[in-house]
Amino acid sequence: MPLRHQPAPLTPWDHDQDKPTISASAYVHAQCSLIGDVYLGENVMIAPNTSIRADEGTPFYIGANTNIQDGVVIHGLEQGRILGDDQKAYSVWIGHDTCITHMALIHGPAYVGNECFIGFRSTVFNAQVGHGCIVMMHALIQDVEIPPGKYVPSGAVITTQQAADRLPDANESDRSFSHHVVEINQALRAGYRCADDIACVTPLQNPSSSNGHQSVHQNGQTPSPLSADIVDVIQQQLHLGHRIGLEFADARRFRVGSWQSGPTIVSTHESQVLTQVEQFLTDHPNDYVRLLSVDLGAKQRQLERVIQKPE
Repeated sequence: MPLRHQPAPLTPWDHDQDKPTISASAYVHAQCSLIGDVYLGENVMIAPNTSIRADEGTPFYIGANTNIQDGVVIHGLEQGRILGDDQKAYSVWIGHDTCITHMALIHGPAYVGNECFIGFRSTVFNAQVGHGCIVMMHALIQDVEIPPGKYVPSGAVITTQQAADRLPDANESDRSFSHHVVEINQALRAGYRCADDIACVTPLQNPSSSNGHQSVHQNGQTPSPLSADIVDVIQQQLHLGHRIGLEFADARRFRVGSWQSGPTIVSTHESQVLTQVEQFLTDHPNDYVRLLSVDLGAKQRQLERVIQKPE
C-alpha cells in the first residue's frame, strides 16, 4: 500500500485506523509519507520526502493553498491539543495559504495560522503561531503564542512569552515574498498534476501544436483554449482577492515589449472570468496575450504570464 494512503497503526490510544482525507485538487508526491487522520484542503502541495504522521498525536489539518516542502516533518504528541479555527481539537492545525519550507519541523500540539511562512529548518513545538507571521530560518518556537503578524528572525530562540510579545511586526516585503512562494508552489502543484495527465502534458511538450489556440477533437467539439495550469493560476489569484487583467501585442510590439492594454475583468466569479479570458483569446487569434493579476488595494501587479503565442 502506498505510504501516502496509509492508515494510522493500531495503538493503545487509537483503535480507529483513520486514513488521510485528500481534496481532489491537492497534490501529494509519491515519496511523501502521509499516515493517519490528516486532512488536506484544496490545492495543497505536498513535496517529496516529507513525513506527515498522525499516528500518536491526531488529527492534523492542512488548509487550502498551503505548501509543505521537501523534508518537512509533521508529528504530534499523544497528549495535548490545540483548537483549530473550526473550534475543534487538533494535534496540528496549519491554516490556508501558508508555507512550511524545506526541513522545517511542526510538532504538535502546534497551531500555525493563515498566510504564515515557516523558514528552512525552523521548529514549532507546543506553540501557536498567529495569522500572517513570518518565521525565518533555523528558528525555535516552543511553549509560546506568537501574536499575529509578527516577524521571527533567523536563529531566534523564542521559548518565553515575554520574548514572543517583544517580536517586531513583519513588513510588507516579507509578506509579499511569502505570497510569492505560495504562487510558485501553486504553479508547481499544477505542473506535477499535469504530468500525470497525458491530455494535459502533451500540449506542453509540443507547444507548436497548442500555443493557446483552439483545436478540434475527433467528436467535433471545441475544447477550452486554457490549459489546466492557467486555470489553476486564475483560480489561485481570484482566491487571493486579485482581479484578472489582459494585455495583447502583435509580433512587432512583442519584440520590443510594448503591450497594449486589454480589459481588467470586473467579475470575481471563476466561471465568468474564465469565459471572458477565453473570449479574449478568440478575439485575438494572431496576437500574443498576457494574463495579469492585479491587487487593487495595493495598486500593484502581482503576476504577469504569457498565455498565448501566435504561430
